[in-house]
Amino acid sequence: MGITLQSHAQVDSAATTPSKEWEVSGVIDLFYGYDFNQPEGKARLPFLSNHNRHNQVALNLGLVKLAYTQNRFRGNFALHAGSYSVDNYVDEPGALKHVFEANVGVLLSKKSKVWLDAGVLPSHIGFESAISTDNWTLTRSILAENTPYFLTGGKLSFQPSDNWFFSALVFNGWQRITRVEGSTKPSFGTQVQYLPKDGLVLNWSTFLGSDDPDASRRKRYFSNLYGQFQVSDALGLIVGMDMGVQQQRMGGTSYDPWLSPIVIGQVKWNQRIKSAVRVEYYQDRTGIRVKNEHPNGFATTALSLNLDYTLWKGWLWRIEASNYRSRDQVFLYPQAPTATNFFLITSLAYRF
Repeated sequence: MGITLQSHAQVDSAATTPSKEWEVSGVIDLFYGYDFNQPEGKARLPFLSNHNRHNQVALNLGLVKLAYTQNRFRGNFALHAGSYSVDNYVDEPGALKHVFEANVGVLLSKKSKVWLDAGVLPSHIGFESAISTDNWTLTRSILAENTPYFLTGGKLSFQPSDNWFFSALVFNGWQRITRVEGSTKPSFGTQVQYLPKDGLVLNWSTFLGSDDPDASRRKRYFSNLYGQFQVSDALGLIVGMDMGVQQQRMGGTSYDPWLSPIVIGQVKWNQRIKSAVRVEYYQDRTGIRVKNEHPNGFATTALSLNLDYTLWKGWLWRIEASNYRSRDQVFLYPQAPTATNFFLITSLAYRF
């Protein structure tokens, strides 16, 4: 990907008319991972949905996308397969598990770049994509794995200048194509992005809604704040903080919180080689996002080291070492609990 700054909960790429009406793109992401806790079963860790297999070569994501843009209209349709779709779309029925993106949009104001889009949309939350080659690290942060990668609904976006981008969204819930059974009420989201100069992006995204049926609907409020900084031609930095609260019971005044600060640094050594380091902390005491019954909940610090090598145009080989350390024994080794989890992952991805 290079070290040029980019943001994935971002300004619409089709806000200006592209040179092609039709465009076909895709990615194939193969990986092998070894978890030194030697977990049993298919999924390596239950709170992850990417590169989440132990001691086997697997397809994380195979994706084909067709995009169309002409004058005041645009559309995107993408199908996918792989362990990511198996793990992250477990609540979706039948063929919907393979829908990565399916949306149409109309340009309401060319001057102010006002777009109205509807369908299965990329999430407005976070700086990490489900497509691994978009990201500075091979694996996703715990933060990204436990926020939506996609939403289903409508989005009104407004880009008054090259420096500002705004959007408001109405959708089916927290990373849902179909609503939770028994739910009839929508959720809402906002995004504000400020790009004051080249090499600097500041982003604030929110979620307001619920992931429960109407009969037990607990309100959830969530804030995603991050900045991306191109410190020099060779050095990039991401600093972010996620914070959320959810009602303990419907109609109550007590809320359970969760939070996650994160820092990622990336160095470009030359045109082919890059490396990255990620440090993050994820605290979910009551199991809102990461289910657990431990005294301190899920309170985990994670350190990851990443090395990327561009083989040829479109081909990227990556290797990563990651270590999780929790306050409680939240991991298995192999059947006994432990407070640490160390794993190595390598991937070969081709993007066209």
